[in-house]
Amino acid sequence: MKVAISSSSAEMSAPLDPRFGRAPYFLVIDLESGAVHAIDNAARQSAGQGAGIQAAKAVVDAGARAVLTGEVGPRALTALQGAGVTVYRFAGGSVRNALEQFKTNALARPPRAAAPSV
Repeated sequence: MKVAISSSSAEMSAPLDPRFGRAPYFLVIDLESGAVHAIDNAARQSAGQGAGIQAAKAVVDAGARAVLTGEVGPRALTALQGAGVTVYRFAGGSVRNALEQFKTNALARPPRAAAPSV
């Protein structure tokens, strides 16, 4: 399973960035192999609109099945959940600390995105 974590840099020791769509990087960690892949989010970070949805697509395309971050906008949350990605909230600390808390089931999940009204 792969986990994507919003990060302020491409290092595991970096502070988690609480902004999902505007985080400078996403670190995608393969829990089975331990491999870490950094996704530079600079292009999406500077987008006027839709940064969260574009970031969601990037982490889904990277194969992530879970996202650890601070806050996710409603459209990005809907996109992630629609792709089968579970989102977990992490209040602060390093990427490494967020990953350890994830592994021990200590992170809270936000509520499911509301279905669009017809």
